[in-house]
Amino acid sequence: MAGELEGRVALITGAGSGLGLATARAFAGAGARVVINDLRLDAAEAAVAELGEGHMAIGGDVSKEDAVAEMVARVEDKTGGIDILVNNAGMPDSFVPTVDQPLSHWQRLIDVHLTGTYLVSKTVAPGMIRRGKGGAILNLNSIAGVVGLPVRTAYSAAKAGIGMLTRVLGCEWGPHGIRVNAVAPGYMMTPLTERLIAEGKIDVKRIRRRTPMGAMGTADDIAEAMLFLASDRAKFITGVTLPVDGGYMAWGAPSDAYPLEDDE
Repeated sequence: MAGELEGRVALITGAGSGLGLATARAFAGAGARVVINDLRLDAAEAAVAELGEGHMAIGGDVSKEDAVAEMVARVEDKTGGIDILVNNAGMPDSFVPTVDQPLSHWQRLIDVHLTGTYLVSKTVAPGMIRRGKGGAILNLNSIAGVVGLPVRTAYSAAKAGIGMLTRVLGCEWGPHGIRVNAVAPGYMMTPLTERLIAEGKIDVKRIRRRTPMGAMGTADDIAEAMLFLASDRAKFITGVTLPVDGGYMAWGAPSDAYPLEDDE
């Protein structure tokens, strides 16, 4: 809804492209001043140029404590304070069997997804508490954090950790008026997904048959869910993970969820 985030500052990590950028567009359209973080500053700057005047780009690795502290301090200094945080920064998994995965791969995914969400949240929250106006923190979970997906070991463990972190922080910071929620995307048609399809790592027809709504989602579907949870429409919601997956996680019958024809 136009104007429902008017006057609020939203920091979105890893938003130079994909789901983060779609969320940035939605928030900017709702009146927020958006700060786009990305590991690559040039990607953040290009995204901000698309959004137009009044928004801000900042680089930084969310898995590094010093970098996060510097990033948050700069944003608070430039904007006066952060009202909304979206922990979106992440990286793809390798689709390699667990016994063949190097520890370095496991550690990097845990560091970026789980530790990054923890670090940025705990660094932003003191300012929200100090200003006494509450706030909204939104985390990016995944169906991989809820259902078992073989060979997605590190990614799944990190996302499951984000789900519990969302609950814990929602309970801990609720007395300060800070709501902490997460969105769990299902299979979304993004540039990364298109690449995985081309590489034969994702079977679109199989996913559609497994999904009650018979389709893959889009980045805008996630952005709209994020916008709802960031807004006053969700003022009494905290500590939850909202699936945005077309019913994928709800389906449990030993049959196809959607009657897909062979030529579809």
